[in-house]
Amino acid sequence: MEWLKNFYESFIFVYGCTMLLMYAILAFLSLRGILRYNRSQSYVDYTQLLDSPLAPGISIIAPAFNEGVTIISNVRSLLTLMYPKFEVIIINDGSTDDTLEKLINEFELVEVDFAYNERIKSQPVKRVFKSINTVYDKLLVIDKVNGKSKADASNAGINAATYDLFLCTDVDSILEKDTLLRMVKPFMDEEHEKIKAVGEPCPECGYVHFEEDSTKVIASGATLRMVNSCEVDEGVITRVRPPRNWLPRFQEMEYIRAYVLGKMGWSVINCVPNVSGGLGLFDKEVAIKAGGYDGQSFAEDMDIVTRMCTYMIDNKLKYAVRYIPTSQCWTEGPPNLKVFSRQRTRWGRGLAEIITTHRNVLFNPRYK
Repeated sequence: MEWLKNFYESFIFVYGCTMLLMYAILAFLSLRGILRYNRSQSYVDYTQLLDSPLAPGISIIAPAFNEGVTIISNVRSLLTLMYPKFEVIIINDGSTDDTLEKLINEFELVEVDFAYNERIKSQPVKRVFKSINTVYDKLLVIDKVNGKSKADASNAGINAATYDLFLCTDVDSILEKDTLLRMVKPFMDEEHEKIKAVGEPCPECGYVHFEEDSTKVIASGATLRMVNSCEVDEGVITRVRPPRNWLPRFQEMEYIRAYVLGKMGWSVINCVPNVSGGLGLFDKEVAIKAGGYDGQSFAEDMDIVTRMCTYMIDNKLKYAVRYIPTSQCWTEGPPNLKVFSRQRTRWGRGLAEIITTHRNVLFNPRYK
């Protein structure tokens, strides 16, 4: 058994050194990305974007299932985000409580005829509501049959979205007021097309030909933080506090490590594995052409990014997935081991499912 002991010890040593090396590389890349981001932000005036008629429109998609306790304050919070052109789409995913009734009463909603184009498959939409009060003209509420997943409800929201970009979030998450302004900037930074000369002068016309060489940002994400122990008033954080309980506190550290150290590092070399389901801004047309969310997936956030990247590579299109290091979204973390265990089991099943579903992409050099 001595050989087994030596093998085990060697394996643990190599594994530990590999992990430390990877984290060291990610830390270096993340530092580089954050410094570059801070330099670019030093001369950015977001009020110009706020007043610009050229800002791209954004559809905010927020599925809701049995959120009657907090739905009103959460929707009001979404409606007050700072951005010149956006809409808020709430998808009532077959709630069995008073979620829909509260929305109808509070925001003066009436059923309307809506040109719902089902470009992505989802459970049937029963009704669509708009407000008769012009104060809430940005709000659209969809009532649909329960699809048993956030992914199915998100697909219905994408089908109803008006604008070319959509932000997917959880209806109980709290977003910073400038979230849309900051998350749309990576799309706008690489919107311009780079022109380059190609080859020798053409023998027919005598001129050097040019071609467009552009990189399309297909998704962007930002840092998520724990709202546990923070003071919140009507969907707005009035005081930031670290979680008091030990379990959420360790999750807070994990989130900072995963987003600021991990995803910022991956973003520098354009290898972001997923954009969080709690907060992600996506190109709608690419998402639709890639098939949208998998309604049966336990890891819909990683699945859709994999689908979109695969679509871009298959069609020989240059793309980028970007992350910004600022905290833009606050979410409730599991308060006890029972809920925490269910969450991590779901994440683990989702990862195993992604590896199985997209096995043709895994370790395939074509997909980088």
